[in-house]
Amino acid sequence: MPYIDFLGELERAGLSVRGFAELIGMNPNSITNYAKGELPQHIALVAVLVAEMAARGVDYRTAIAKVAPKKKPRGATRRGHFGGDRQTSLDFRS
Repeated sequence: MPYIDFLGELERAGLSVRGFAELIGMNPNSITNYAKGELPQHIALVAVLVAEMAARGVDYRTAIAKVAPKKKPRGATRRGHFGGDRQTSLDFRS
């Protein structure tokens, strides 16, 4: 979906790019990075569905809240860990 069509869908839903990004748990900058091209299909699909739900008077926020991921705090892991697993030394032998 071209970015301009995406903006039209957001307008139908009464959302800004920032509001849409917060709704689906993304950074607004990640979405505006597509301004000169095509949006990924999964983001476009959510935008179209949200706009259609809004047009039919369905509360899309409640529906999305059931599955929307919570953002993890940055730096939440302990020192010396990467992705929750202890880093180990690799034994390279020549």
